[in-house]
Amino acid sequence: MNVFLRSIAAAVTGALLSTLPALGQDGPFDLTPEQPNREHAQPNPQAIAAIPADFPFVTPGTLTIGTNPGGPPLSTYATDTQTVVGADVDTALLIAESLGLKLEVVPTAWADWPLALQSGKLDAVFSNVGVTEERKEKFDFATYRQGLHGFFVHNDSAVQSIREPKDIAGLTIVVGIGTNQERILNKWNDLNVAAGLEPAELVYYDDEGAKLLALRSGRVDVMVQPHAQLVFIAARDGDFRKVGTLSAGWPERSDVAATFRKGSGLAEAVSIAINGLIESGAYGRTLERWHVQDEALDQSQVNPPGLPRF
Repeated sequence: MNVFLRSIAAAVTGALLSTLPALGQDGPFDLTPEQPNREHAQPNPQAIAAIPADFPFVTPGTLTIGTNPGGPPLSTYATDTQTVVGADVDTALLIAESLGLKLEVVPTAWADWPLALQSGKLDAVFSNVGVTEERKEKFDFATYRQGLHGFFVHNDSAVQSIREPKDIAGLTIVVGIGTNQERILNKWNDLNVAAGLEPAELVYYDDEGAKLLALRSGRVDVMVQPHAQLVFIAARDGDFRKVGTLSAGWPERSDVAATFRKGSGLAEAVSIAINGLIESGAYGRTLERWHVQDEALDQSQVNPPGLPRF
C-alpha cells in the first residue's frame, strides 16, 4: 500500500474509532496498539525443524507478513492509526513465535498481495485469503480459520435461527450485489422454489449505514455479510444478534489460510506451528478474544481441497 493510500486508510480508521468509545482496552475489542492481553507462544521445535534451510526470509530471523487492514476484528489500524492489530495479526504473531522468529507486519492492499508475495517482498500473507483450486496453482496454503458468512438480525426480530435453505423462505434479506453471499442465497432460493417454498427477497443498499437502518426499521429481516464483519458491528452497536452462519464455499467447506510462494516449503512448518497452538489452547483463546471462535479449525492442513472455479 503506498503512502497516500495508507494515510487515507489510517484517517478513515481514526475517524471510525473516535466514534466508538467502547472499543478500547476495556471494551469488547482491544484496539489499542499495546495489545497487553494478546497470547504468546513458546518456540515449537518440530515446527522450527520443518523450516527449509534455504528459505529466503525477507529479513533473517523475522517472519514478514502482508495483511490488508480492511477492518476489525481480523485486521485493522489500532487507535494510534499506525499499528495493525486484529485476529489475523495475533495468529501470525503466535506462529512467528512458534517458529522462533520475530514478526514484521506490512500493510498490504488486497489487490497487491499476490505480486508482493511472488516478488519476495513478503514471506507470507495473512489476509483472510480463502483456499481455491485456482489459487493453489500459484500459491501454497496452511489453513488457520474457516471462511464463514453470518446471518444477523435486529434484537427485536422474530427470526431465531437460519441453518438451511428453508429457513430463509419468505424473508427479506439485505446482501451485497455481486458477492459470494448473493450467489449462495440465489442457489438457496432455487432449492426453496423447487420444494414449493416462497423464495427470499434479496435487496441491495450502497453502504453499511443504509443496510443497518433498513434492518433497524424493519424494512429487511436479515443482513448477510462475512461473519467477522458482522461480529464487530453487533458488538459495536449492541442491537443486532447472530442467528446463524454459512460456509463461504457452500455447499463446500471454505478455509482461510496463510499464503506462501508455491514450492517454498514454509507452509508445512506453519501448519505444524498452528496445530501446536491448537493443542496448547493459545489458538482458541486468540480467536475468542476477537470474538471469532466460531471460525476455529480443529486442525490445520497444507493445501487442502480448495473451492472450485464458479
